[in-house]
Amino acid sequence: MEKKNYLTQEGLEKLKKELDYLENTKRKEISQSLKKAISFGDLSENAAYREAKDAQAFLQGRISELRNLINSAEIVTNQKKDIVGVGSKITLLFEKEEIIFQIIGNTESDPLNGKISLSAPLGKALLGKREGDIVNVESPGGIIKYKILKIE
Repeated sequence: MEKKNYLTQEGLEKLKKELDYLENTKRKEISQSLKKAISFGDLSENAAYREAKDAQAFLQGRISELRNLINSAEIVTNQKKDIVGVGSKITLLFEKEEIIFQIIGNTESDPLNGKISLSAPLGKALLGKREGDIVNVESPGGIIKYKILKIE
């Protein structure tokens, strides 16, 4: 069974754009580097050749990874506005300050920009909760309490 990769539409487009760049631009650049390195002769002691081959291997690995992520993508849209789910935007009250997070898949996780993974401690704690619920999240500094103010 294939593991689902939860993404927003924006996240999926970003991955597709990166894949297109790697396949159509970066691959050609590395190919040119290989041709140039081969022209130097004696591949056994050719550092430029080894470097280009390493870059090619890394590139192919990233292309494969992106293809897998895209092929296993499931676009998240939270249909239920009264329960926190993947794709929900949640306004939380934390120490008299309102903060907004969106629950997304692991690939797009970016807590500094308000995107938390469904498998992160806060993401796990929020799933299935409703407006008005208090959520306790264990952290190295102790229990952190959040109140859910709004679910979008």
